[in-house]
Amino acid sequence: MNTQTRETTSMSAAQDKAATLIEALPWIQRFAGTTMVIKYGGNAMVNDDLRRAFAEDIVFLHHVGIHPVVVHGGGPQINSMLGRLGIESEFKGGLRVTTPEAMDVVRMVLTGQVGRELVGLINSHGPYAVGMSGEDGGLLRAVRTGTVVDGEEVDLGLVGEVVGVDPTGILDILDAGRIPVISTVAPEILDGATAGDATQFQPTGQVLNVNADTAAAAVASALGASKLVILTDVEGLYANWPDKSSLISSLTASELREMLPRLESGMIPKMAACLKAVDEGVEQAHIVDGRLPHSMLLETFTTAGIGTQVVPDEEING
Repeated sequence: MNTQTRETTSMSAAQDKAATLIEALPWIQRFAGTTMVIKYGGNAMVNDDLRRAFAEDIVFLHHVGIHPVVVHGGGPQINSMLGRLGIESEFKGGLRVTTPEAMDVVRMVLTGQVGRELVGLINSHGPYAVGMSGEDGGLLRAVRTGTVVDGEEVDLGLVGEVVGVDPTGILDILDAGRIPVISTVAPEILDGATAGDATQFQPTGQVLNVNADTAAAAVASALGASKLVILTDVEGLYANWPDKSSLISSLTASELREMLPRLESGMIPKMAACLKAVDEGVEQAHIVDGRLPHSMLLETFTTAGIGTQVVPDEEING
């Protein structure tokens, strides 16, 4: 007879837990064996409890047969390091100008700090995560880009847009049963290259700072992912921000395309990334509140879900 005291729970609480597990079953069956790309950012990166919860979510996805791929930025950490080093940041049109000096910090923080910390958090649950950079094996390719302020083209320095993804390295890590964790810096290639042109893959030797949302969308497209999930610091997309009652739970690519020019500036890159992913074959794209612990699990494994979902037009019309 085992007389060891064990934790007990009420029957109603136990039944609630069982109901939650059963609710997850069809979604586990639906997504098992598929690839899910998660863009990790916002408050979830700087709050210790949320960071640990995120790592737990990734390990959970892994253990139910989903192949998670994490893509991360690191804006708060970059800002902190630039401040500590006394490097001033210049902004044009709300976007940071990345000087060569600042690029050294971006590269160091994303690959050497944020990525390593996230790998460590995931690996506290087992030897799962493998860190990699957009530079590794030509994973990402980018061209330099600027912005328009008051009708004028503005140079943002070493800032780029992802124009190509070679998923070979990611697939090798997934095939080994591991979890890729990707930092978003990318080698620059010659601009103006066309498909089939040898210059398409010709690097300039420079590394560029690229937006993590758009990089995650490009990775999701290249992998044929079942989902792109972007963690952010709002509940989702609002039809009439800041009216909290106007939260949109689901919309089609065409509906988002029509709304995009009118969105609040901070949401445009995230929603544009969702639209790009769905347009390029990703089955679903989601904006999820990263301030909520285990928000990814709530989105993926509950019938109601949370946040805002973007789906292809035919999913609604068909």
